[in-house]
Amino acid sequence: MNKKGATERIEKLKKSINKYRHSRLVLNKELVSPEVEDSLKKELFDLEQEHPDLITPDSPTQRVAGAPAKEFKKVRHAVAGKPVRMNSLNDAFSPEDMKAWLERLEKALVSKPREFYCDLKMDGLAIELVYKNGLLVQASTRGDGDTGEDVTQNIKTIESVPLSLDGSDIPKEVVVRGEVFLTKKEFQRINKEQTKAGEKVYANPRNLVAGSVRQLDPKLTAGRRLSFYAYAFVGSGIATHDSEYRAMNQLGIPTNPEGKICPPAGNLPKGDKILDEIERFYAEIEKKREKLPYEIDGIVVSLNDNALVERAGIAGKAPRGVIAYKFSPKEAETVVENISVQVGRTGVLTPVAFLRPVNVGGVMVSRATLHNLDEIKRLGVKIGDTVIVGRAGDVIPDVKKVLTDLRTGREREFCMPTKCPACRESVERSVGQVAYRCVNKDCPAIRREAIYHFVSRRALDMDGIGPKIIDQLMDAALIKDAADLYSLKKGDLLNLERFAEVSAANAIDSIHTRKSVPLSRFIYALGIPHVGEETAFTLAKRFGTFEKFRQASRAELQVIEDIGPVVSDSICDWFEKPYHKKLLEKFKKSGLRIENEKVESRKLKGKTFVLTGILETLSRDQAKELIREQGGDVSSSVSGETDFVVAGAEPGSKYDKAKRLNVKILSEKEFLNMLQ
Repeated sequence: MNKKGATERIEKLKKSINKYRHSRLVLNKELVSPEVEDSLKKELFDLEQEHPDLITPDSPTQRVAGAPAKEFKKVRHAVAGKPVRMNSLNDAFSPEDMKAWLERLEKALVSKPREFYCDLKMDGLAIELVYKNGLLVQASTRGDGDTGEDVTQNIKTIESVPLSLDGSDIPKEVVVRGEVFLTKKEFQRINKEQTKAGEKVYANPRNLVAGSVRQLDPKLTAGRRLSFYAYAFVGSGIATHDSEYRAMNQLGIPTNPEGKICPPAGNLPKGDKILDEIERFYAEIEKKREKLPYEIDGIVVSLNDNALVERAGIAGKAPRGVIAYKFSPKEAETVVENISVQVGRTGVLTPVAFLRPVNVGGVMVSRATLHNLDEIKRLGVKIGDTVIVGRAGDVIPDVKKVLTDLRTGREREFCMPTKCPACRESVERSVGQVAYRCVNKDCPAIRREAIYHFVSRRALDMDGIGPKIIDQLMDAALIKDAADLYSLKKGDLLNLERFAEVSAANAIDSIHTRKSVPLSRFIYALGIPHVGEETAFTLAKRFGTFEKFRQASRAELQVIEDIGPVVSDSICDWFEKPYHKKLLEKFKKSGLRIENEKVESRKLKGKTFVLTGILETLSRDQAKELIREQGGDVSSSVSGETDFVVAGAEPGSKYDKAKRLNVKILSEKEFLNMLQ
């Protein structure tokens, strides 16, 4: 980015970050998630590193947090009467960020650091404790780094904060800093009580901790059962960070037991291998993150030698020798570089945002669905906008929000095309529907997408037959529709690029192993508009055979649960089209056998399940099949009608909603035991 563009972007970023931070820390109102705020701050930090002359004293990278609230007495952070700031940390989000940090650190120290201390980055509120003659006399929040809020009476209600220190040789003054946090169990308990009382539930433990510590009535704080871990023994003169932890423990001050020296003592690696050791600790903690009793959002990596931390100095208002290595966020900010349109298998035109690549949930995201024109208008998104992109689990990334205060005036409106981008035929919008659709039934995009869908994993699952191979087959005029796949011979494929004897034989075998297919999968594979997996399974159970389903009237279809006029009309219209009649006849001549629907067990009859998170031993599709085989139903959303929610790792909002509605939540092990 050139100097002019960087200057403009930096100013926009500073204003936005300051607004969000002031709202969160002073007004206790969160306008965007902390992850988005971190993402904006990281972009600002990187730009300032590229253009150091653009760094100004009022930049958010040069300060710690918001001003203290007026309700509390102000407290200066000091040790032995001398001011000592409570600094925040710079963030890293990738191995590349960590490598750049190590290089900057080596340059500042004029030597290669060899030993670090890795700790967990607790997701709570930073607090300073001051002990004099062994007694707790003051507790304060970080505030703006120099001045915090006196919350001593509230902090005294936290059982893990010692009111007096242990030992016979206690320094006259002890100043420690650490994190107040809330366990997952306590967070769930409080939200359950909020639900029973008809009150609003809390979004996350961090916000609840901040609100609890800043209560004017200490009794309210005591009722929240907060916890505390220390992470710094300020002004102690102790040589190493791990020794600080041991010294605090001897005084009765708790620290996180998960922290450790990296690399292990006596195992000093050479060169860049020290980064491998840090990455190994990061990966271990990320793997066990869900099993920890509290929330964390990354690890903290610091030089173990405190003298080196001092020598490295301060970069802005953050110590050079310490960094927060955060886990991949489920939300991040990026820029919409363009908006294009994709034509789906049913002819629906879907706007897609092409994004400046950004890491979301551990995956580099460069595209996100915008769903339809109504959604674009609701979001108010324009080409060139800075947006928040979200991704949870296996959900396709989508645009959550537009950060309008970062607009420059050069953003452009998106207009839905009047001609199909694939065939240049007319595009129409049906009355009462949000979708724009290509009206040309022979549109190549519709034909290709229909075949892509037919062979996909959730339809007929033709392993090894993907979009690239289908494109080759269509370009070579070997197939025109899905039924033509069954007429292919090995010799047809040998004339195509990348096919040899073995690969051609494997592809043909994959197709022919799907000549006998379950009724529910075949119905779904046809790609009838509004007929998804669950609807296809419902129809298969109701009619049993394909012929009965094919001949069903609108009236017969509408009486089936969850199938209304729109779905029944869509099914009947599909079967009435001459093209589809010819397609079904071709399937029949190809020798395709559609198995009648059978339910082997009725153990789960009448029970509705919702799946969320990542399962260890089963794919999502395998779990659905097991439920259906035993007569159960699978739903995509949680409601009062849901009987069970099966939760794997990293469950999303469905898990939270199930708790609010008191729906029974099963672990993967409990689910498998139920099936047995």
